[in-house]
Amino acid sequence: MAKIAFQGELGAYSHQACIEARPDFEPLPCATFEGALDAVHAGDADIAMIPVENSTYGRVADVHQLLPESGMQIHGEHFVRVHINLLGKPGVTLEDITRATSHTVLLGQCRTFLKQHNIARITGFDTAGSAKAVRDGDDPTLAALASPLAGEIYGLDVLAEHIEDNHSNTTRFLIMSPEPMPAPSDQKVLTSFVFRVRNLPAALYKAMGGFATNSVNMVKLESYMVDGSFTATQFYADIEGHPDDPAVARAMEELSFFTSYLKVLGVYPADPFREDAP
Repeated sequence: MAKIAFQGELGAYSHQACIEARPDFEPLPCATFEGALDAVHAGDADIAMIPVENSTYGRVADVHQLLPESGMQIHGEHFVRVHINLLGKPGVTLEDITRATSHTVLLGQCRTFLKQHNIARITGFDTAGSAKAVRDGDDPTLAALASPLAGEIYGLDVLAEHIEDNHSNTTRFLIMSPEPMPAPSDQKVLTSFVFRVRNLPAALYKAMGGFATNSVNMVKLESYMVDGSFTATQFYADIEGHPDDPAVARAMEELSFFTSYLKVLGVYPADPFREDAP
């Protein structure tokens, strides 16, 4: 069976993304994002599932800097609705719980519920790892905040479900492989790329002008520092359309006039979630 690498323990939201997006692939857990990508390069996995942004907390730290140097191409995207359950050892009740452990992001996302039930927050390494720790521990007053999938895998009871404060919280993942894949011609396509503008007055404004004049929709533009410099800024962008489309080709050509670095990370089908989401 082909394998798909992801960062985290079995039961992580990345694991859920693998099951939903590529159910015919065997999930391969890895300790780090770099480890998941390295597993593909080493031939231990065929593709990788990498989270890039969350609707509540923004981009995933370090991933945008990792992608350009990864030697990988984006094949597709997948969105996971983040449902959070309070999971306890078999036989315990909600009234028994005095502490909850999880990744700090999930602890913050369930602040209202935890406060209402007077449950203290304990920072764990990650979500599924916290569920595993509760299963392996002997403290019936400690619960985990994790996905429903983690509860199933580690045999924990659901003490409360869907307790997240933000009920539209969603994470976007990218599916990546060393080899590019032909983008389909019968559905909406996205192109992702990174670039650095030249040190010229209004260079970013001029670089973006080609997308406006050619009616190319830019759905994301983010900036971040590179090499620890306050003057070297790199931009990550997602646009609708294929580089071979005449309008996109003209916009990209104009962009190249004002950039010192430009790299396409992938051309891939847009997830239907973009049309269905409110």
